[in-house]
Amino acid sequence: MSSGSGAGAGAGAAADADADGTGAAGAHDFVDIFATIAAGAVERELGRELAYEAVELLRQSGFTALRVPAEFGGAGIRLPEFFTLLVDLAAADSNVAHLLRGHFAFVEILLLKPDSEYRSRWLRAIAEGAIVGNAASEQTGTTLADISTTLAEVDGRWLLNGTKFYSTGTLYSTHVYTAAARGDERVTCVVATDAPGVRTIDDWDGIGQRLTASGTTVFENVEVDPSTIASYSGGGPTHLGGFFQLVLVAVAAGVSQATLTDAVAYVRARKRSFISANTELPRDDPQVQQVVGQLSAIAFSTRALVESAARLMQHAADAAATRPDDSEARLAAVDTAEIAAYQAQVAVLDEAQRGASLLFEVGGASATYRTAALDRHWRNVRTIASHNPVIYKLRQLGEWETNGVGPNDMWRKLWVVG
Repeated sequence: MSSGSGAGAGAGAAADADADGTGAAGAHDFVDIFATIAAGAVERELGRELAYEAVELLRQSGFTALRVPAEFGGAGIRLPEFFTLLVDLAAADSNVAHLLRGHFAFVEILLLKPDSEYRSRWLRAIAEGAIVGNAASEQTGTTLADISTTLAEVDGRWLLNGTKFYSTGTLYSTHVYTAAARGDERVTCVVATDAPGVRTIDDWDGIGQRLTASGTTVFENVEVDPSTIASYSGGGPTHLGGFFQLVLVAVAAGVSQATLTDAVAYVRARKRSFISANTELPRDDPQVQQVVGQLSAIAFSTRALVESAARLMQHAADAAATRPDDSEARLAAVDTAEIAAYQAQVAVLDEAQRGASLLFEVGGASATYRTAALDRHWRNVRTIASHNPVIYKLRQLGEWETNGVGPNDMWRKLWVVG
């Protein structure tokens, strides 16, 4: 019996694959952990039970420190291996992979910083189990560039005030990374989620990704450690914009794997068929096999697209580390990587949604039972796709191809508060 459709099927391969000799992925085989997380996914979905136990398993196993360099206590794996494992985790439970998006992005931010006590302290904290959520977006204004949260100095103390939404993963986190206006400048800072004045509310009401805790975070006179305050603009173009995008694409690719897994399990167990069917058992029906074959191709191709984009993203990260003063080379590598993430997004999201709908062709009305929760795959990938609509990525791809205008021209809008 083939194990190719099992959740986390690629984890063992990723653990053994380390083509350039860097990273410590060989010590981190997460197949059993992913299987445990997958086993509770439907129950959590039906009961709307937040995935605290799953997150704790990942924290204890070192998964949340995969990108932290070995000298600070992490695994130090490179981006292609990381994204392969992230697809595997998303195949087990897309909510769990998604809710760590802000955490892993914060690690990337640290990796881009020059050596400092602050950088070392936070990398060690993450290796020891700290999890950092995200609270950047607001429902005020018209775009991500608009911000009303403020950071102001009052009697020698920096106080944070404001309300954030889409604060994915913060309910599961020990700390939260957020953005605020300090006068006319946009800055970022980090506060503990149990600090006085911080409230996290699970009021996310989306049709999918219901367990990501992507709800409201309120800051009321929260005192901020000045050492965590940094300018939003950073030190030039980086791969962070593409990284945020590719995490969502990887989650969608994981949904495609989960769709295949559930389709195979459903077909293998099903004894009842249609009077017009070709065979007595659905598993022997060539038309049912054709649908499963399409789902298999979708799972394979979506994963391959993520891994291809991840290799270009690693090149961009390397350019930032090895050629910090060569702004032209950095920008070229960053734009190429982010464009690859957009190209992957367009293809993966279309295919993942198609597969999640196609799944129902292998069964009868029983496939729609709420207890089977097969609808979660379409709801989840549709919700993921709504974060950054494909229509805008298509336009940006067209502008890149025809006029050579890269994504970093857009991200500069966030550097200054208007």
